[in-house]
Amino acid sequence: MTVPASEPTRPHDEQQYLDLIRTVLDSGAPRPDRTGTGTLSLFAPPSLRFSLADATLPLLTTNAPSSAELLWFVGGYTDSRLLSEKGVKIWDGNGSKEFLEKRGLGHRREGDLGPVYGFQWRHFGAQYEDCDVDYTGKGVDQLAECIRKIKEDPTDRRIILSAWNPADIPSMALPPCHMMCQFYVHLPSSPDAKPKLSCLMYQRSADLGLGIPFNVASYALLTHMVAQVTGTEPHELIIQLGDAHVYRDHVDALRVQLEREPRPFPKLRWGREVQNIDDFVSSDFMVEGYDPHPVIAMKMSV
Repeated sequence: MTVPASEPTRPHDEQQYLDLIRTVLDSGAPRPDRTGTGTLSLFAPPSLRFSLADATLPLLTTNAPSSAELLWFVGGYTDSRLLSEKGVKIWDGNGSKEFLEKRGLGHRREGDLGPVYGFQWRHFGAQYEDCDVDYTGKGVDQLAECIRKIKEDPTDRRIILSAWNPADIPSMALPPCHMMCQFYVHLPSSPDAKPKLSCLMYQRSADLGLGIPFNVASYALLTHMVAQVTGTEPHELIIQLGDAHVYRDHVDALRVQLEREPRPFPKLRWGREVQNIDDFVSSDFMVEGYDPHPVIAMKMSV
């Protein structure tokens, strides 16, 4: 009796992230950086691909991120204190008075990051004054335009959301690391099927220890949100990195992380049906089955 060969098991999607860390630790090129910390760096590694099918939310389980930053982006906010008040401290260093003065932005109050991500997503081209101004109706609302195209012109090859605005970079506390993303609608094969939605994000500078877990979670959740308001099914998140690096003071922590086995990704359930991208609140996101390993502390270099 011949026993049929079993199909090969697909590696956990998180494994590609861990493999990239291992590659950078083993063969990354030593490079100086603007923070003075020093890095091990690899340029343009293979893309990271995460399935979003069946309500999957790729929250990396070997070190845990938060999703509050995404709602801050979507709202067009540029005040880091709004995040800090929610316990998300990742922008505190870049919003400090000392850092702003070092960037030549000492005229701004503490926490005013300038025309960073959310401002570019929702008000591209508007004249930035400060983080307390109401910019409603000013500039190009790229996010709203992406949503319109997904609904009305799904085969458009310009469904693009860009945070990279060269004219505004001197006014930003930190130029965008995740620069742009492109949405792609997979047309259904039958009239009864829903279109599927994928997102490709390009990131010029990728801090593998602290940044990437946030970035994967953020763009996966953004794709789920956009799919929810456009009547499409989340399909895949693809991330292409430019300078993928490990900070020297993260090496020991990341070696501990590499010893951990990835756990199953959680599922995203909606607390209610949301039809407008601006109506999402944190209670709408119901994450089921998230069982991460304990957080590994790593210092953020600013």
